Amino acid sequence: MKALKSILAAGAATLVVAATPAAAEYKLTILHINDMHSRIEPINRFDSTCRPSDNAEGKCFGGAARVKTAIDTRRGALEGAGNNVLVLDGGDQFQGSLFYSTYKGEVAAEVVNRIGFDAMAVGNHEFDDGPEALAKFADAVETPLLFANTNLADEPLLDGKIESHIVVEKGGEKIGIIGVLAEDTAETSSPGDNVPFIQSEDIIKKLVGQLEADGVNKIVVLSHVGLNRDKEIAAAVDGIDVIVGGHSHTLLEGDDYPTVVEAPNGKPVQIVQAYAYSKYLGELTIEFDENGDVVEAEGKPWLLDALVPEDAEMVSYITEKAAPIEELKKQVVGSASGPIEGDRTVCRAMECAMGNLVADAMLDRTMDQGVQIAIQNGGGLRASIDAGEITMGEVLTVLPFQNTLATFELKGSDVIAALENGVSRIADGAGRFPQVAGLKYTFDATAEPGSRISDVMVGDAAIDPEATYGVVSNNYMRGGGDGYDVFETNGMNAYDFGPGLEQVVADYIAAQGGAYEPYTDGRITAK
Repeated sequence: MKALKSILAAGAATLVVAATPAAAEYKLTILHINDMHSRIEPINRFDSTCRPSDNAEGKCFGGAARVKTAIDTRRGALEGAGNNVLVLDGGDQFQGSLFYSTYKGEVAAEVVNRIGFDAMAVGNHEFDDGPEALAKFADAVETPLLFANTNLADEPLLDGKIESHIVVEKGGEKIGIIGVLAEDTAETSSPGDNVPFIQSEDIIKKLVGQLEADGVNKIVVLSHVGLNRDKEIAAAVDGIDVIVGGHSHTLLEGDDYPTVVEAPNGKPVQIVQAYAYSKYLGELTIEFDENGDVVEAEGKPWLLDALVPEDAEMVSYITEKAAPIEELKKQVVGSASGPIEGDRTVCRAMECAMGNLVADAMLDRTMDQGVQIAIQNGGGLRASIDAGEITMGEVLTVLPFQNTLATFELKGSDVIAALENGVSRIADGAGRFPQVAGLKYTFDATAEPGSRISDVMVGDAAIDPEATYGVVSNNYMRGGGDGYDVFETNGMNAYDFGPGLEQVVADYIAAQGGAYEPYTDGRITAK
């Protein structure tokens, strides 16, 4: 992937889309990021916060200061050449590093304001600390926050602070931007009882009709629903020109950027997404004819590596905010003999080394309480860790949610039901995939619901559906998060207020008596 630095000097001449001059009436370039997840500082190749020494050696990517440089440079060059530019954020600024754990949305809001987005989608993790935290963020940001597939009239904290859509004018043309959020956010975050979710297609159809009636014929959906849902929406709704996505952390590149889906009326819908964690800046240039139909679209995501300089003012701000948490981040808890794989594409689909580490640590901490089984959602693992020294900052990057250990008892039949839920949405990259310890199981993702799980073993014995087992998970899952309703409804003798999961894992690594050796052992197998 070519670095953005290589085109900084090229200015607006880069990515000029070839089109038929007679047909092209209007050109728009969209610069976009998504799923930054509080990666305020640069990241390493494992998407974890990068060590300052590695950053100085040019081994790091992204971070808010590079994102600002990249956007400022491309926006300035394009606008300087008379082009129209729209800058969009696909959501999930919240959650993922000590900056969020320490400051909640305060630093994220300042970053969004300094970059100057035209609009931002509300992501599911913007609800991780309930409507209260999102309300404070909405008060602090100057960028419109978009979330159309809801009705916030019954949530006084958010009513009037978030819009369904906006219309912006660029180069004398009006562009409608509609924001939508994943309908299962109540399972993956904490929006509360007063934030309902409406099917995205239904509200988009309604708003497209309103916009077209008002003479707006260029429509962008700014979505936080994931690539698969983006494709479904594109195939179901007429009038959308572009979907700028997020949520699934998909890197669309090469022939897949943009991904084109045909709408019911036969017109193409351009879909783009630019991975996550501030590592890429997407740039899509679209040409429209006089009727507002797309006649040409081309672009690519630019890798924000060390060749992209960091904005000095942003670095100064980040350094100031980092000072109080720097000592905690530097605390060494142990070491690893090799990389500990925590990539989402692995841990949400199969056994992974990070899942084994975390589940083993959970089980080890609670075994003396009679716990036999540990289950950790793959979506709760947010980064890998490289070989060598492991700091508390790295552990917190992997486990940023401040979850606590939750212990309870569960019948064997309910354990199997939980595993069924866990493997039910692998194709969507959902975070519910169960990483386990003290347990082995086989799954067939293509089988009918209720028959996906087989060969479940607890220790050396086949699971007994009628027996009761001690289980440890995290408080989010125990409360029904990620679809684990069976933990909430059928969990017995539950205690949800154990030690912080990040501290449990740090203590487990520290207790190894040497370098931790990452491994997988076949505890999860796929048919």
